[in-house]
Amino acid sequence: MPILNRIAEFHPEMTAWRQDFHAHPEIAFEEVRTSRIVAEKLKEFGVDEIITGIAKTGVVGVIRGQGNSSRAIGLRADMDALPIAEQTGLPHASTVPGKMHACGHDGHTTMLLGAAKYLAETRNFDGTVYLIFQPAEESGGGGNVMVQEKLFERFPMERVFGMHNWPGAPEGLFLWKTGPVMAATAQIEVVIEGKGAHGAMPHQGNDPVVIAAQLVSALQSVVARNVEPVESGVITIGHIQGGDTWNVIPQNVTLRGTARWFKPEVGDLLEEKFLALATGIPAAFGATAKAVFDRGYPATVNEETSTQLAVKAAEAVAGAGKVQEMPKPTMGGEDFSFMLNAKDGCYLMLGAGRSPADPQVHHPKYDFNDAVLPVGASYWATLAEQLLPRS
Repeated sequence: MPILNRIAEFHPEMTAWRQDFHAHPEIAFEEVRTSRIVAEKLKEFGVDEIITGIAKTGVVGVIRGQGNSSRAIGLRADMDALPIAEQTGLPHASTVPGKMHACGHDGHTTMLLGAAKYLAETRNFDGTVYLIFQPAEESGGGGNVMVQEKLFERFPMERVFGMHNWPGAPEGLFLWKTGPVMAATAQIEVVIEGKGAHGAMPHQGNDPVVIAAQLVSALQSVVARNVEPVESGVITIGHIQGGDTWNVIPQNVTLRGTARWFKPEVGDLLEEKFLALATGIPAAFGATAKAVFDRGYPATVNEETSTQLAVKAAEAVAGAGKVQEMPKPTMGGEDFSFMLNAKDGCYLMLGAGRSPADPQVHHPKYDFNDAVLPVGASYWATLAEQLLPRS
């Protein structure tokens, strides 16, 4: 295809951009260097307008096609990195201690920049394409901040589209699903306040460790015995902290974890049961507890028509055989959900190749596969040309 051929010509440039972003990671709302480079590239490409400072470090580029159509679409990429110490040993590894692009947002930003270069050069569409470079997807809900700062009022668009690389899926394979594709999330925490004592004299205290053990076990019954079996929900405790030495019962124990769900009523049920158990079980042992169910991102839900349009564009780039429906949604969370709550759209996955045994996202040895850069950029460009056709 012409799009793939043209974008393939600057694949080496895209690889250099991506690896530079990777070497200089910036976490939520700190993407100052990244957003500056994005804006500089957009200016270099001849993008019509460049708006900075949305959600602090967000950038929106505006490209107008040939013709007078008032139609418009939005294409979104996230820019932020994670607070993880990189262990890849690669030449382009992170130069910032304790921070790395462990989720591929460096690749996401680069693919949208590649599409911007092509679209600004060719303008083979009638309407407006908004290029949305979003901060703080991993934490801070940058997508929500952009919506609250009137993204869709300032840049009126019919639909908005997102994409994420998917390690383990075959290289260049597009994965789609109508309806819920990623889960809603909540951070949960319980601080159990007991009574400390010598480990050899437990009767003189009120052991919060024993209470915590009972609570962890009981929480597993919330989904297993309260959520309808055909629905989905997760409560996971991933952190327990209490005590300083081997022979002392601590005064308190802290538990932290996550909850995930798709349907709002399931989320309400998880919160209700979690809070009841997290306060009720300690009370039954004569202790007290403070429990928090802090909702984060809502479920990412793809609108049907937008998904069909996205699939059509993906098939034009990769061929129908390399565009497949996801067998099931994932319980991971994504703050593109805030944009999909406000505007019809679709969120696709792009296979990054490699075997399932290789490092997945959020792993200190993960690195984005540069081979799929022109595939993702071509998808964005094709989507714009198909949805905003010239008459």
